[in-house]
Amino acid sequence: MKTATIAVFFAFLTLTAPLLGSQDMQTAEQFFNQVSDRYAQVNDYEGQISINSGKQVMYGNIAFKAPSLLRIDFSQPAEQVIVYDGTRLLVYIPQYHAVLSQDSGDVRSTGAGLASRDGLKMMKRSYTIAWETSPEPVPLDPGSSEQIQRLSLVRKNVSDGLKAIKLSVNPETKLIRRIEGWTIANEKLVFNFSGIKTNVGISANRFMYDTPATANVYNNFLFKSDN
Repeated sequence: MKTATIAVFFAFLTLTAPLLGSQDMQTAEQFFNQVSDRYAQVNDYEGQISINSGKQVMYGNIAFKAPSLLRIDFSQPAEQVIVYDGTRLLVYIPQYHAVLSQDSGDVRSTGAGLASRDGLKMMKRSYTIAWETSPEPVPLDPGSSEQIQRLSLVRKNVSDGLKAIKLSVNPETKLIRRIEGWTIANEKLVFNFSGIKTNVGISANRFMYDTPATANVYNNFLFKSDN
């Protein structure tokens, strides 16, 4: 009888162990907060970025300095540049010898700008956060040896830019490896970050951009400035 009782006890432990363990399972919000805390310690970073809109794939070098300075020098399309100096967004398109300029622009709600302390604050405020499937690391892509943890974010208000976001995060560094976003028109945008080095001492001068003399400048191409 005693042996049977012990067997039943161990059987109970075996069956309930996953349930007991799940009580200590990290929630998606807890993990997101860890990522946010990590980026709160990032004063600047540089590395490589690729942007896939489904119609075009772009590659370049990215530099970021808190709170919101951003520069991307593209190798594909060659010589194309995106710069945000804190007050003005500039996009140089060499193919058309054009510079698109936007006063009072802000990159923190864009794909590249989301990978920052302010971008993460915005996501926490504007999106509900959940695991895509579970907290368990999964391959970045099918068959990939690179493991990530993936979060799924859905906007709370219709006014927010991207209606849904997926974040793929390195479990050890807590740095964002990939951002996938869906626009209102259901267009998918994918931002991949690789070779990221943080707190390297990037000068603010790096985000100054001299408009090519031969380029035509188109001001406030997104919307009219309130100034």
